[in-house]
Amino acid sequence: MERAEQQAHIVLVHGACHGAWCWYKLKPMLEAAGHRVTALDLSASGINSKSLHELNTLAEYTQPLLELLASISKDEKVILVGHSLGGMNLGLAMDMYPEKISVAVFLTAFMPDSVHRPSYVLEKYNEQTPTEEWLDTEFLPYGTVEEPRTSMFFGPKFLSSKLYHLCSPEDLALAKMLIRPSSLFMEDLSKKDAFSNERFGSVKRVYIVCNEDKAIPVNFQRWLIETIGVAEVKEIKDADHMAMLSKPKQVCRYLLEIATKYN
Repeated sequence: MERAEQQAHIVLVHGACHGAWCWYKLKPMLEAAGHRVTALDLSASGINSKSLHELNTLAEYTQPLLELLASISKDEKVILVGHSLGGMNLGLAMDMYPEKISVAVFLTAFMPDSVHRPSYVLEKYNEQTPTEEWLDTEFLPYGTVEEPRTSMFFGPKFLSSKLYHLCSPEDLALAKMLIRPSSLFMEDLSKKDAFSNERFGSVKRVYIVCNEDKAIPVNFQRWLIETIGVAEVKEIKDADHMAMLSKPKQVCRYLLEIATKYN
């Protein structure tokens, strides 16, 4: 693999119930190409010490990413890569720190806009997803009577048939051991104002379509692209939802191309 002419700082943001561990194949590939790579655990994810019951908002869930962006120097920019629900974390980071992001990459991810409240894309997804499609995923109440919240935990059937169906048995086994409860934070996002066009909208967006995804189907991915708009679209033909595990070389190649173009 050719080494990068100019080093980029690539920040990898996992999806719901997952952690930094899901990037274990991709991170060393990008580093071998000469880039600096940060794969972080969001709050109450991976080995982060917080519990989901301590989190009420997307901002609290996103805190590790926001702290990272706050810590980098004014003359540095990062490439943000968000997978699945991680696209919502990207949206918040783009709205808060647009000057520190050279490009935001949505890897088969939910992508918010600057027109509707942040929960809009998740609401549209839920409208198109029958309850039975969630299989053995558990949705449980937490929080308080005044501020109710809903947790989400993927069951083994959902993992194997919706997320990991083109992954190795080893990667599926790893997920079953390491996933933790998460949340869509709908109660919080439905009360928030839209991200601003001046800040969120100023960051270039690239979308990577995975057309064998059974969790966020390709028609919904394309609806996001057509409705919200991106600078560029890339596609991986034989990737399931966990493309960084089922097609890591292809994801790496695309991220290297993006780093060369936008860094």
